[in-house]
Amino acid sequence: MNSTAFHNADILVPKKDTDMNKWAVIACDQYTGEPEYWEQVSKNVGSAPSTLNLILPELYLEQDGVAERIDNIHNAMDKYTADGIFDEYKNAMIYVERVQSNGILRQGIVGAIDLEKYDFSKGSTSEVRATEATVIERIPPRIKVRQGAPLELPHIMILIDDPDNTVIEPLAKTVSDSDKIYDTELMQNGGSIKGWLLDADKQEKTDKALSALGQPECFNKKYGLSDTPVLLYAMGDGNHSLATAKEFYEQLKKANPDKDLSDHPARYALAEIVNLHSAALQFEAIHRLVYDVDNDRLISEMTEALGLSETAVSDQYVICLCGGTEKKLYINKKSSNLSVGSLQNFLDGYLKANGGKIDYIHGSDTVKGLAEKHSGIALILPDMNKSELFPTVIKDGALPRKTFSMGRAEDKRFYIEARKITE
Repeated sequence: MNSTAFHNADILVPKKDTDMNKWAVIACDQYTGEPEYWEQVSKNVGSAPSTLNLILPELYLEQDGVAERIDNIHNAMDKYTADGIFDEYKNAMIYVERVQSNGILRQGIVGAIDLEKYDFSKGSTSEVRATEATVIERIPPRIKVRQGAPLELPHIMILIDDPDNTVIEPLAKTVSDSDKIYDTELMQNGGSIKGWLLDADKQEKTDKALSALGQPECFNKKYGLSDTPVLLYAMGDGNHSLATAKEFYEQLKKANPDKDLSDHPARYALAEIVNLHSAALQFEAIHRLVYDVDNDRLISEMTEALGLSETAVSDQYVICLCGGTEKKLYINKKSSNLSVGSLQNFLDGYLKANGGKIDYIHGSDTVKGLAEKHSGIALILPDMNKSELFPTVIKDGALPRKTFSMGRAEDKRFYIEARKITE
């Protein structure tokens, strides 16, 4: 068993008399600009047991009183554990069916990722890799939440590239009502979710299917490569949460150089694996708004640096809107496998040298309106094809930050399961 980085784990799930609609709460990194969303969650939950009391919505991460919030989280974890609110499933994996707000089914498996097989640095060749650049400055505040916490709760979603549906999808026909451990509607237009416990036989079949997917000869054939380290697990959501778990574990090892931590719970992080080819996963571009710059100068230098032209001589392009003029410009001097990578590489250098502001915006109409409001430049990017993800990470390493969005906020992972991370 456990021949890849994905393992079974001792998983905590609330007892079946818990109101799961109030227990399950959206990932903490959502609705960071909408305090009213989290206020409504608090009203929905009231005094009932809820993961709301066990997480720190990132909306509050840099506000006054954050230290007190973290203390309250740790105290709530201790209380829920002492009150016996959880059932613990030893050596478990959970098959999950999430019906999203749009009615589309998303399937996954909850288990643990071995952090020894994960490296979030750009250029990593580990079996588990980041898909977008990790902002190191975002990790320390999150470590403060993990330090002293007896439990972790996952909103991490990790992708596997399984076009033939060999790993996750077959489980739908093998689980039964006797295996089901939760079934609930999700608040705030979150759809619904069900979870089934996988027995040892189903886990073994899952592990064998993952192992087959990660065989070097199969991997290299799939991507037309030769002798390339296998990328089996690519980050989908929760990149900085997994990076935080990794950094916390590395700090633990440094603080205990003479201690064997190979079986320590902090070596692992609870996560859900999902097939990249699921119909539920839709990649959407994140556009760039640049302002407080000399627009003409930036466009001139960008045209030179990227070899921009209105003639279609490349598969990479960007739509540039400035001062009411909109042009589709093709990128002839590529520095990345994707349009967004080539553009971001230029913008990073330009803004560092010349100053200015950049925002990352969902929706082409929104970024166009903001460009007019700020007298700035809207840079509209094409949607990324899902099939480009693994080859690009293999070739370029972690993609630029804010390369793509994987679905709408209400369809992100909800917290349900937990796991002990202290001995």
